Amino acid sequence: MKVRRFACSVAGALALTAPWHSFPQSQAAHAQTLTPLHHETQPGALVRVVRDSTERFRDVRMAEAEGYALKFGCVSGGEYGAMGLHYVNFPLVLDGVLDPTRPEIVIYEPLPNGRLQLVGADYLVLASDWDSKNPSPPELMGQLLHLFESPNRFGLPNFYTLHVWAWKENPTGTFTNWHANVSCDAFGGED
Repeated sequence: MKVRRFACSVAGALALTAPWHSFPQSQAAHAQTLTPLHHETQPGALVRVVRDSTERFRDVRMAEAEGYALKFGCVSGGEYGAMGLHYVNFPLVLDGVLDPTRPEIVIYEPLPNGRLQLVGADYLVLASDWDSKNPSPPELMGQLLHLFESPNRFGLPNFYTLHVWAWKENPTGTFTNWHANVSCDAFGGED
């Protein structure tokens, strides 16, 4: 069992460090069915926690100083909108723990002036790590994480994720994967 968990964790780490262009780009594979939990009209407790715990990351240099690194370039989803730039903290992804004050990923939108605007956070845990220790799917402060099975657009083993658009209101919902008003148009790099 430990060998399998280690192999899944290593596979996830390797996939997170592989070039983005090597993975299939299916948008439908990362789409989701919306439930009432995704349509919160008032900013809730989780949004407040995310804002409080990521305020310092409005300056991307602070995120980098705390171990976050750009991965996957700018994730765009065509008619779904975009997710933006994912700055991933690999040790947090691989620890198998979900803590609302320590998101595994912070998300930025590239602006035309060259700056990055913090738009949200993403919580991610490998399903093998979570399922081996917990009888039910993960949730953060009442919000269920979405299961993405393998194969998926990121080339990862099965994982759970929850986007929280705490810094830029999303007309399609605070907890949906894609943000209708985030754009990758100003991004000129790869990773």
